Amino acid sequence: MGPCIIGWAHSRFGRSDLETAEALIASVVDDCLAHAGIGAQDVDAIFLGAFNNGLSKQDFQASLVALAVPELRHVRATRIENACATGSAAIHAGIREIESGRARRVLVVGVEKMTATPTHVVGDILLGASYRQEEAEVEGGFAGVFATIAQSYFQLHGDKRESLARIAAKNHANGALNPYAHLQKDFGFDFCNTVSAKNPIVAGPLRRMDCSLISDGAAAMVLCDTETALNSAPRAVRFRAASHVNDFLPLSRRSKTVFEGARLAWDQAYRSAGVTVDDLSFVETHDCFTIAELIEYEAMGLAREGEGARVIDDGVSTREGRLPVNPSGGLKSKGHPIGATGVSQHVMAAMQLCSDAGAMQLSDPQLAGVFNMGGAAVANYVSILERLK
Repeated sequence: MGPCIIGWAHSRFGRSDLETAEALIASVVDDCLAHAGIGAQDVDAIFLGAFNNGLSKQDFQASLVALAVPELRHVRATRIENACATGSAAIHAGIREIESGRARRVLVVGVEKMTATPTHVVGDILLGASYRQEEAEVEGGFAGVFATIAQSYFQLHGDKRESLARIAAKNHANGALNPYAHLQKDFGFDFCNTVSAKNPIVAGPLRRMDCSLISDGAAAMVLCDTETALNSAPRAVRFRAASHVNDFLPLSRRSKTVFEGARLAWDQAYRSAGVTVDDLSFVETHDCFTIAELIEYEAMGLAREGEGARVIDDGVSTREGRLPVNPSGGLKSKGHPIGATGVSQHVMAAMQLCSDAGAMQLSDPQLAGVFNMGGAAVANYVSILERLK
């Protein structure tokens, strides 16, 4: 049986009054340990996910965790980075530590302080998650990279801007129910679908409402082995599967409109868990841009290639639909503090499975899918989660 999540904590995402990543880390670590019902002396290893890449002059951030909880001073701590999938990469490192037998309990923290950096600098930093040799001059920065994906998709399958607006409207309606979300406002389809002073074109066909937010935030969780979870944890959410598949970094080396690495990661996870997409109760997926969520519908098996728009147009991925996608509001509404995102997605899924999601709560979810990607579907992580206890 797979490792389990036994406790978590989550900061509000957005423009935080906390001035540093160190302060954001401190805001979640104590609460996470308390929620898991353990003390610092019970932690065998720490993995911290932080992209940074110039967002802060203070790097070496794994060593900041012990400053929040001095009793963690001598616990081995490692910083993990894998672009926008940094949080999931840190979780996977924790999973492997437990599976190897080197640890019983692992603390995983994801963090990013982004809003203190000028927006144009953040845009250039995020281009580090693309292949600069070919893509650095794309107009619009990383949004421009996904704009080229959208344009290519539209050329093949028709203009899907209305479907993208429905995805944005869905995720903001969901995020309005999430007390941790950066933007807790239901903007509605018409606003998301109309170019205006408040919803201008950002790059290509992508409007502001098609793009996720620059946010500060932190999230944390405690992982442990199944036996420990069953014997002593207050709750347990088990990993039925955890897969990771990479793809080429340059878009020129692969199809822009088919996230093949994501599809393979989902296929691996389904096989490992012994389930199909039809068995999932909901999904938290990586909607850094609305076109990403649309193509991810196809990668996870909800639609055939080129038919992802039908998923949102037919209401399949709404809260009331057959497979709710991003009931937390996703990156689009909740925010996207790079290193925290993957950890946040797993926390949101665990909250749902433990009926601890408050106003976001779905009706009796049994099985969750989580997809987190680094770059434009380069590093692809999929988790299948279920409540064990």
